[in-house]
Amino acid sequence: MKFVVKLFPEIIIKSKPVRRKFIKQLRDNLRKLLLPIDDAIQVERDWDRITVTSDADSELLPDIVAVLSNTPGIAHIEEVADYPFDDLHDIYEKTRAAVGDSLEGKRFAVRCKRTGTHDFNSSEVERYVGGGLNQHTGAAGVDLSKPEVVVRIEVRGDRLFVVRRRYEGLGGFPIGSVDSVMSLISGGFDSTVSSYLTMKRGLRTHFVFFNLGGREHEIGVKEVALYLWLKYGASHRVKFVSVPFEDVVAEILKNVENSQMGVILKRMMLRAASQVAEAMEAPALVTGESVAQVSSQTLANLSVIDSVTNTLVLRPLITMDKQDIIHTAAKIGTEEFAANMPEYCGVISVKPTTRAKPEKIAAQEANFDFAILEQAVANAEYLNIDELADEDRSLPEVEVLPIPLAEAVILDVRHPNEVDRHPLKLANGEVQSLPFYELHQRFEQLDQSRTYQLYCDKGVMSRLHAAHLVEQGFTNVKVYRPS
Repeated sequence: MKFVVKLFPEIIIKSKPVRRKFIKQLRDNLRKLLLPIDDAIQVERDWDRITVTSDADSELLPDIVAVLSNTPGIAHIEEVADYPFDDLHDIYEKTRAAVGDSLEGKRFAVRCKRTGTHDFNSSEVERYVGGGLNQHTGAAGVDLSKPEVVVRIEVRGDRLFVVRRRYEGLGGFPIGSVDSVMSLISGGFDSTVSSYLTMKRGLRTHFVFFNLGGREHEIGVKEVALYLWLKYGASHRVKFVSVPFEDVVAEILKNVENSQMGVILKRMMLRAASQVAEAMEAPALVTGESVAQVSSQTLANLSVIDSVTNTLVLRPLITMDKQDIIHTAAKIGTEEFAANMPEYCGVISVKPTTRAKPEKIAAQEANFDFAILEQAVANAEYLNIDELADEDRSLPEVEVLPIPLAEAVILDVRHPNEVDRHPLKLANGEVQSLPFYELHQRFEQLDQSRTYQLYCDKGVMSRLHAAHLVEQGFTNVKVYRPS
């Protein structure tokens, strides 16, 4: 298998030193992500592309394509057949061998790019190859304006590349090529989409969660943060920071006027997040706010909220409509998380202000004991996101087994997209699929006389959920982790 990775256009227009830096970063990211799939895979960079070559079995094709399609910095990916060639007729013969069968009953066009010195030009290649394919395949004819199939070939020196399939990439910049940020994540539609957008733009995105008192909510947010990182940002380790905010909420409820509570809670979060970001050397915060979506997100309120920090606050969704945000969540796979996210609403104003006044907010905050906020920041828990299940010491131990138990049900808790792409197949043993975002709602409806071994690709999500089920009192839960 060979893939030609085309760079995001904004990388190509950079200055030579910056372009070289971005391409090297993308190559390094791809090597790190692809080597666990195929330890012999080759990832090589050129001035305008990256080439990925694998001699592994074709059953790994979906896994390789998934990594390439979800890695920031890539415009599109071409799966190619790579040949040496002798002359124009040899180009035609090899193109027909590679894609001729795909033209059956279709109207097509040939598009050629050429680099190097040859005794023919690109137009001559297109005419010769197109004429031959039209005569010697089952194609319905040539259509240069609106073809059903475009046959793409590239001639580079003495090599011919025929595109078999094309996959779209994320675009954006390679993670690690620009700065780090700290994303305030609640697990809903907005914060997950804003986190994805910063990852796509090449920003190494750490997560900070403010726990307002809901254990279920914290578990859910860890799930979605882990999902985002595994799918779009796993080339770089990041932190998941959980800040205990129960006492902060209690202090607000006790000492702050009802209409001002929402704005003041956001100000407290920004103050705390700024300290966390400073500790992590992240120069900016990320929030999921959109203008006027809720009362705290009017321009007047956002201005008052931002005034508590000198840290740059990025708002990728600031002008997006809610439906656009939901559509993006569906596209990236976080819609189900948000829809099933357990929530804890600690501060709900009856008539929240939409035009907060700095002097009134200051007067209200004069009643707040800021030692409580400082204690919350001091008690923040910093976890490596890929070790959430291992490092969450408050969860009970769960037995992890490398083989399925007799009579046990293997419960595949992966996202449905992952299950479709790479189904779990066992020679012996029953496999059921139950996405992790529905697991806690539906687990008690399962046959409790059976033992369930939870399974996921990395073994992190399965251990996290199994431990949480044991914590809830279920004794028939283990983890299936193949060696």
